[in-house]
Amino acid sequence: MQEDFLHYIWKYKKFDFQNLKTVDGKSVIITSFGQHNHDAGPDFFNAQLKIDGQTWAGNVEIHIKSSDWYVHRHEKDKAYDNVILHVVWEHDADIYRADNSVLDTLELKPYVNPKLLAEYEKLMYQSNAWINCENDFNSIDNFTLENWLERLYLERLQCKSEDINQLLKKAQNDWEAVLFIMLARAFGLKVNGSAFLSMAQSIPFSIVRKVASDGQDLESLFFGQSGLLDLDSEDAYFKDLKKRYFYLKQKFQFENGAVESSRFFRLRPPNFPTIRLAQLATLYTQQNLFSKVIQTNTLDDFYKLLCVTPSNYWQTHYNFGTPSKASKKKMTKPFVDLLLINAIIPLKFSYAKANGKTIDSELLDVISEIKLESNSIVDKFFELKPMKKSALTSQALIQLKNNYCDKNRCVSCAIGNQLILGNN
Repeated sequence: MQEDFLHYIWKYKKFDFQNLKTVDGKSVIITSFGQHNHDAGPDFFNAQLKIDGQTWAGNVEIHIKSSDWYVHRHEKDKAYDNVILHVVWEHDADIYRADNSVLDTLELKPYVNPKLLAEYEKLMYQSNAWINCENDFNSIDNFTLENWLERLYLERLQCKSEDINQLLKKAQNDWEAVLFIMLARAFGLKVNGSAFLSMAQSIPFSIVRKVASDGQDLESLFFGQSGLLDLDSEDAYFKDLKKRYFYLKQKFQFENGAVESSRFFRLRPPNFPTIRLAQLATLYTQQNLFSKVIQTNTLDDFYKLLCVTPSNYWQTHYNFGTPSKASKKKMTKPFVDLLLINAIIPLKFSYAKANGKTIDSELLDVISEIKLESNSIVDKFFELKPMKKSALTSQALIQLKNNYCDKNRCVSCAIGNQLILGNN
């Protein structure tokens, strides 16, 4: 058994609370169950109780066993001095306050329906299952599932927002710089994401702003910082970029820094770092890109904004000095979808939140139009139950698997709630 199961029982009153008595026979009448605390400190704040006719206001702490109070060393922590009731599944030790008075303890076990416990144990103690509810996932009604997936996706954005806030601090609250860093990482995909990130972080964004009017200067900056101009080549375009890069370094007095090398190995030519960096440079020749990203709110408009074509040289090259069959190398809609999922939508969510605005509905509309992603987690869930095929679903399922299923947080999950508690 996990404590979060007991938290759920207490929070949602899933026990017989009409005739409660403490372990030493005192009557307990609950006026308010308190507010669930998810941070450090007692589990429920501001509860109101009557114990043997005396009114108490304070906090409630919940444990599997009474002795866990000492295991967690609460007797040493003043944050627990205002606990008015200790709620446990099994009472095995008296607990003393700092003044040596005994803390009143309520043992929940006699007041919980055995069927509820049986459903909990049935779900939680599955052997060799991919997820605990693997055999019952298909039984969840679509209304419950779709609402839960929306909540999970917004929770995922909130988690990403915390990472964005860290980037924002490093960028001295420059949101345009954060967008550049996030887009660069997204352009690198899985193989070169960290390399492109290190490249972007090595360039003061003020320099990007100053040279953005010239696409070749931007290319030289991105290629040079990535180490792609370190080799010698007789290619005229390569030489021009190298010359430009040398000039920019002298003009703005910046260093290469500790930049991770980009990789070509096992990449399809359209995903070569040369092509992706050239596309990124073209994208940043647009004026006021950040403002346009913030103002854009439909998928079609994002495609119009982001589906750029790199400079003419790259129409006939995938790498320096090696001509290829002519093709525009325009950014595809599936690639833009990845930029939206991994960079733009999370940034728009964070930016709106920082400015006291809520654009959840707008973002849900966009992510719902993007095609479903395919990976091992998403594919396995779809084997269990058909669902709406959108990126909202795939992103939410990743959040579900990593943050709930893998951590056995079934009672914090709407699916687990329905399976354990629906009929109890």
